[in-house]
Parts: sequence; C-alpha cells; structure tokens
Amino acid sequence: QVQLVESGGGLVQAGGSLRLSCAAFGHTYSSVAMAWFRQTPGKEREAIAVIRWEGRTPWYADFVKGRFTISRDNRKNTVYLQMNSLKPEDTAVYYCASSRLGLAYTHRQFDYWGQGTQVTVSS
Repeated sequence: QVQLVESGGGLVQAGGSLRLSCAAFGHTYSSVAMAWFRQTPGKEREAIAVIRWEGRTPWYADFVKGRFTISRDNRKNTVYLQMNSLKPEDTAVYYCASSRLGLAYTHRQFDYWGQGTQVTVSS
C-alpha cells in the first residue's frame, strides 16, 4: 500500500552529521504521520521523532532533542532526519514509518515500515 525507502545511512565519526531521507510511494493518502525509529540489538524499536504531513509541532524523544531535526518535503513525499552531534550510542538501524493516525508515538501505531538504514558512529 505504502512503500517507504530510506537512504543516507553510513559511517560517521563522533560529533559528525548525517541526513537520512525517507521517500514514500504508493497510496500515500493513507499516511497522516511519519516517524523515525531506531533499533539496536536486544532492544525494541524506539521512536526518535514524529511529524505530521500538515501542521503540528514535531515530537522528539528526549535523548535526541537539540541534536536531531525531522522535516518534510510535501512536494516529494519525503521526510528527512538531520542528525547532528552524533554519538557512538546513536549507532543503530534507523527505520522510517508511516501511520494513519494523527497522533502516533508507539511501534504498534505505525502501519508501514521501510527496510532500515544502518548508521554507525565511530568514537
């Protein structure tokens, strides 16, 4: 129904920056909110940031506030995650997700997922 394609992951040194992109295809009318999650071995996927396609202030997890910024380009059906001041503990697989709900923050509230992109931060 909705296909999400992430890009922009890679290897970066601590203190550096990366910008992740998530392009949405298909029946994107069903998408109301978009989010970035991340997952490390032994942990559940955790929400990083959530943004609606229209209006509303984005939501951020406390551990990324001031460092990460979620944004959107509605023309291109694309959501971005600008990551600055990266730390080794940010190393994870980062996933883009779409929800039909206007307010969604948990894993189970998102309907579609990208395949993930690896972000590795070296010390």
